[in-house]
Amino acid sequence: MSEEAPHLLTEDVDGILIATLNRPEKLNAITAQMMGLFEQALIRFRDTPELKVMLIRSTGRYFCSGADMRSGSATEQKRSASAIRETHRIGLNGMHRIYDEMEHIEKPIVAAHHATCVGGGLEMSLSADFRLAAKSASYAFPEGLFGVLPASNGVSRLTRICGTHWARYLIMANMAASAEKALTMGLVHEVFPDETFEDDVMIFCRHLAKQNGEQMGAAKLAIELASEVGREQGRQVERLANSALMLNPAYLEGIAKYVQGIGKGGKKE
Repeated sequence: MSEEAPHLLTEDVDGILIATLNRPEKLNAITAQMMGLFEQALIRFRDTPELKVMLIRSTGRYFCSGADMRSGSATEQKRSASAIRETHRIGLNGMHRIYDEMEHIEKPIVAAHHATCVGGGLEMSLSADFRLAAKSASYAFPEGLFGVLPASNGVSRLTRICGTHWARYLIMANMAASAEKALTMGLVHEVFPDETFEDDVMIFCRHLAKQNGEQMGAAKLAIELASEVGREQGRQVERLANSALMLNPAYLEGIAKYVQGIGKGGKKE
């Protein structure tokens, strides 16, 4: 009997860490091994300056079908409500900790959905900075079929991203969304043709990799902070972030060349 392939594969391409969910025969259902490997990849991405972008993708009929419900941890019975709450907080293969770290890392993370993305796979994607969809992708939270809520990003981050209007649609009404509807909802940033999806995703990731890293990190923090405070305090966040960026030697050099009329090619325009 052949040894089972790793549940997550990684490769580095042009400063992009590509993490591929690798259980296509199981619809890329999330396992403890997958989350362990994913966390390792995430930390390597965080701690490696040469890596500018992280791309999460998969192959097969599903991007991800959610948690592997046939694993022991997924079906283990808890004896009290408080035990269930603690499981959500510190169990579930570390999902809460890992998804929080995705948001804290000051580099862009992209989730690319070539096909159906539901449950835990959608919750993981909600912590990414960018979500890209192929036209054949679709989205749902099947937890409602069992009379429960998606409780590892599903309510909290979906509501922040799409608002209460669409959160009700996906969670209360238990409705699925096509890629085009997900674009309308603000759940995904862009929908690409199936035929060119992989190329379009890499073009986008390479574009991100060329951006100023300090600006990207400050923008990620500032946007999150501004979403939590009022307009006036949001302005303070902008000023605070920019005060640091405008002391960056790269900015000072670039603005000096611009003022002098020197283009990127080194010639005066």
